[in-house]
Amino acid sequence: MRRAAHPCPRGPCAIGRVRGFTLIELVMTLALVAIVALAVVPFAELNVQRDKEQELRVSLRVIRTAIDAYKDASDSGAIEHPPGASGYPPSLTVLVDGVKDAKDPNGGLMTFMRHVPRDPFFTGDPTTPAEETWNTRAYGVPPEGAQGGDSPGSSVSDDDIFDVSSKSDGVGLNGIPYKEW
Repeated sequence: MRRAAHPCPRGPCAIGRVRGFTLIELVMTLALVAIVALAVVPFAELNVQRDKEQELRVSLRVIRTAIDAYKDASDSGAIEHPPGASGYPPSLTVLVDGVKDAKDPNGGLMTFMRHVPRDPFFTGDPTTPAEETWNTRAYGVPPEGAQGGDSPGSSVSDDDIFDVSSKSDGVGLNGIPYKEW
């Protein structure tokens, strides 16, 4: 007598089994995902720092270009300044607000920036005006010297802004402190 074929191709013991992940497979999968996440997080943080450093480079270039343009306009006589003054702007705000064009018969304003960018590494009060997020240096003052601009009690030579730098104590990916960029 011939035995009848079972309706289940795998036989009677496969009927009650449900396929799925075992606990060990699940734990191994979670462990692999955690290892990958631990490897990705430092790269994400590195990318954030690179983005901030790029923003710092661009902001410094914009401000320094505006300062140089102000100085060129001052040297060409388009901006009036007292005798003996360096010809650099008295504050970063002047670069945005503008100054009277001495060569324009209509008395138009010369502006050098649309807005003062914020230092991307500034960690102080977020309501601080952007122009106060930068260290400023007056003409003739060494880089590690005092601040320039509208600083109270400053002498005539300190009433200008020759250069700007970051206030951050951090060090860039290139090993140079942000204050020295």
